[in-house]
Amino acid sequence: MFRQTKKRISSRRNFGSAEEGSNDSLTASSRPEQEQRQLERLYTGKLSFYHERPLGEITLEHFETWAIDRLKVLLEIEAFVSRNYSLKEMESLMKPLLHKLLPLGTDNVADMRKDYISHYILRLCFCRKKELRDKFVRSETLLFKIRFGMLTSTDQVKFVQSLHLSTSQSITEEEKRTLSKELYQTISPLLQFQMNISDEQQKQAYFQQERFIKLPFENVIELLGNRQVFIKNGYAYLPHFQQVTMISSEFSQRLNDELMRTFQFLPRLNEDDRLVPILNHLSSGYTVSDYNNSKGANGYGNNDDDEINAESVWSPEISKHYPLSVRNLMQGLKQNHHLRYYGRQQLTLFLKGIGLSADESLKFWTKAFVQGGHISEDKFNKEYRYNFRHSYGLEGNRINYRPWDCRTILSKPRPGRGDYHGCPFRDWSSERLTSELQAMNLTQQQITSVLDLSEKGDYILANTKVFEFTHKGADVAEGTLIDHPNLYFERSRMLEKKRSAMGGK
Repeated sequence: MFRQTKKRISSRRNFGSAEEGSNDSLTASSRPEQEQRQLERLYTGKLSFYHERPLGEITLEHFETWAIDRLKVLLEIEAFVSRNYSLKEMESLMKPLLHKLLPLGTDNVADMRKDYISHYILRLCFCRKKELRDKFVRSETLLFKIRFGMLTSTDQVKFVQSLHLSTSQSITEEEKRTLSKELYQTISPLLQFQMNISDEQQKQAYFQQERFIKLPFENVIELLGNRQVFIKNGYAYLPHFQQVTMISSEFSQRLNDELMRTFQFLPRLNEDDRLVPILNHLSSGYTVSDYNNSKGANGYGNNDDDEINAESVWSPEISKHYPLSVRNLMQGLKQNHHLRYYGRQQLTLFLKGIGLSADESLKFWTKAFVQGGHISEDKFNKEYRYNFRHSYGLEGNRINYRPWDCRTILSKPRPGRGDYHGCPFRDWSSERLTSELQAMNLTQQQITSVLDLSEKGDYILANTKVFEFTHKGADVAEGTLIDHPNLYFERSRMLEKKRSAMGGK
């Protein structure tokens, strides 16, 4: 036993001392000044290709929280892709979230460090399966494009020059003059739709100043179908403002190769019993939803006005904000005066999350179980009271459990007969789901779109669509993915209060 423990500790200490040239170690012995010099060198132009392993050490707390912050960003990007947003729209909507969770664009070494290391942590999470690798490469490439578009033209030039890409070369002024007619005809529509330049004289002036590069056409295949690039003798001629396509293609290819290398080194990491559970949790899609959980009972919910209590949670004023999963649980409890284990857990933690205190929770559950006459109050206290107090961290190990997000709900066993827990978009038949959505006044077209998403397995996006359809005027920019029942509730109430403050408009 002692030898095994000693071996594990030794492997942790030496985890960063992989062979020279390995890009997949997270930590290594280094001094802070070495780490700072590395980051300043790697972030020329305020952006990075992440082509060297990070130096330095971080705490386990930073290891998890930094990874979660980056995962939130990638999940938002994934939601935008599902809705067919353009890159410009994504750039505009992502700015507040990036500024909050992954700020870049300054010379702040702490921001560079978080960005660089969090990228490598998620490499470890998503390198294990091809499906996860593809998803990670796609999201990270889009994040790269968004950030590149947010840079100044000076920083863009500095960054491209720092890459030393051998596949591209700048064309001479003589070659530009020779091909000026073809080049102008190609980029003229792009200047209008991508650069918002419609005046012909302004287009001509921009063209005269614009620099071009040429590279093998296979590097920009995605531009060929829409005729966005001029091709001659196997080379694609790219204006400077379009070079992000070429660079992001290079970024994507390198990242894909590096993920395979990371996967090969992964067995060394499996001996570290501190990191593996965190990585498994993150790779399953874990995220902490960004709803307001800083107030109220036991640190959850917003109950400043004492609106949430054992009686009010049944009221139409409160229950109209419940997502479909919670409505189902409340209906099952009302009909049967009982819920099985997973149903009790899911509903207890949700109510805790909206601000129901421990005392009010016991009142709620006692009345719900005893009122039907199937269970006496004495039996309730003996068999159930402890579990409800345990959920609030008042018994046992006194863990303050968080409300379940959608991914946690989806990870639980599917409901059987007599169960009410789970996700309606996954667990209900299309007939039942259709009936419930009709009762929520959705149109047939809206119902069809929700059913299509459910059949494809996009349960969280289906839930988000239902929120949008039932909350006309909901601001997409406030949160594009409703991936938590409590987030659904908080956004719904927030929208109602905002409309009330505006006089019902």
